[in-house]
Amino acid sequence: MNCDMGEGMKNDKLIMPFITSANIACGEHAGDDVTMLETILLAIGNGVKIGAHPGYADRKNFGRMEMELPEEELYQLVYRQVLKIKTIADDAGGVLNHVKPHGALYNAAAKNPVIARIVASVVKDINVNLVVTGLSGSHMITEAQKKGLQTLSEVFGDRTYQDDGSLTPRNMSHAVIENRDKVLKQVMQVVNDNSVTTISGKVIFVKADTICIHGDGKHALDFVQSIHDLIREV
Repeated sequence: MNCDMGEGMKNDKLIMPFITSANIACGEHAGDDVTMLETILLAIGNGVKIGAHPGYADRKNFGRMEMELPEEELYQLVYRQVLKIKTIADDAGGVLNHVKPHGALYNAAAKNPVIARIVASVVKDINVNLVVTGLSGSHMITEAQKKGLQTLSEVFGDRTYQDDGSLTPRNMSHAVIENRDKVLKQVMQVVNDNSVTTISGKVIFVKADTICIHGDGKHALDFVQSIHDLIREV
């Protein structure tokens, strides 16, 4: 299980013991050098894998509004974020393990092979041993694999799905699941059947190497603890 962290939430310390991977904001959509270091040290102390969580430079919208950038500008945006957190992790005695884009950049890389290829190029150029985390069945996964990178296909416990396997946009109703029982039901469906049920009622296949819960969700700690306990019982 992974969680997006270092984004200014107050519960990172409480969530960390229940996850295996932390995707840490790299200073553009949220966070700064101090929060990156604090979250990295927290991850090291809990034996949690350290990940870069680069996003669009848009704090006003928390990196959740898609931006059209020239390819070179997008490359440099992602490159400086991943390199920065890698440097901080190295200096702290940690190891950067993976890269997972944030918010609108994550969704853009999922549906747009050019954007996915740019993100994958950054990862390969910085360290070919880094793992790329992306939406199950998305261009982010396929483009990273084309470059010889390791990947983790991700499924969300607290988000709903469209029939094409994409996440329901946050500006639509029911995009976020806020009921614990519904979250656990979706997680169990993923674990037992490798599938999710979309908002239209269609059952679609998903490959789940890792399950994400958003650290900025108001029920994040409850969801993470509940999923942790549930999976241990399976």
